Amino acid sequence: MSEERKGVTMGGVLRLVVFLGIGFFFIYWFLLKLDASQKAAIWESFTGANYWWVAAAMACSLLSHIVRALRWRLLFKPMGHVPTLNHTFGSVMVAYLGNLAFPRAGEVMRCATLRTSEGIPMEKSLGTVVTERLIDMLAFALVVLLGMVVMFGKAKDWLYDTLSTRFDNLPNMAMIVGALAMLAILALLFYKFFWKKLLHIALFKKIDDLVRGMVDGVKSILHLGWRDTALFVAYSVAIYTLYILGGLIIFQAFPETGWLGMRAAFVVYLFGSVGMTFSQGGIGVYPVLVQLALDIYGISMEVGTACGWLLWGSQQAVVIAVGAAYLIYFSIMKKRK
Repeated sequence: MSEERKGVTMGGVLRLVVFLGIGFFFIYWFLLKLDASQKAAIWESFTGANYWWVAAAMACSLLSHIVRALRWRLLFKPMGHVPTLNHTFGSVMVAYLGNLAFPRAGEVMRCATLRTSEGIPMEKSLGTVVTERLIDMLAFALVVLLGMVVMFGKAKDWLYDTLSTRFDNLPNMAMIVGALAMLAILALLFYKFFWKKLLHIALFKKIDDLVRGMVDGVKSILHLGWRDTALFVAYSVAIYTLYILGGLIIFQAFPETGWLGMRAAFVVYLFGSVGMTFSQGGIGVYPVLVQLALDIYGISMEVGTACGWLLWGSQQAVVIAVGAAYLIYFSIMKKRK
């Protein structure tokens, strides 16, 4: 094994240990705070949940992966490849399964399985994956901005009250908008007069490459033609809608959360997405943040915790079951070839 390859492998193992460690720490920290009656109440919420709604949430999660596979197929059209939905969907599921084991390892597995099943070269598949990831970063940023607009009412009051306990004077909305506009103007001036002079610094070069990559990724979508571009955007909207809808469905599994609507599901999605970045697959952190989001709406800690774990567990169960099945499928296909 070369030194470079060994370094990459050791780096992947180290990231896995760190991210898993963060997840298990949050589980331990959370359980440490609970007394026997609280643990019993959480377990009662688990056993009292309507698991037909959990099954519906799993179906919603599965559908989001299918839509993602449909969207990914569009990026191969300009290259002259039209992979089947079965193989693109299977590759997506194998990628999610791989990412549960090692961060970003799934992207390589995703391209390798498509090479095995469709004969598409790895470098071409990797190019589409990079484009898709860049588009996802931009889409998620838009979702967060939309979330800031949607998070009014109880969510806004909770956020304001939480911050006001730490800061004496908080700015109003007009001041925040004005500050953001001023920052945008300063950023444009900085880019125009100073940015090119700083590109010899590694950090600024990486930022510049990332931004240019995002711009190129967006431009590549426009090369699909107006019909496929519109379809790509529609698929992207559908993916994030299904993510949010999954939370809304899980709400119905508990009498205490059945009254919550789409706005609360949006807030839960935003909180949960943060959890996915802090630990491997969101283990430990995701349920805690979902419980924190539900606390905004007056949901008890016990029910919120059960809801968070069922939402996270339903998503991961789909990934593990379907991803493992397709991993076996692609392995058999490779052996036959």
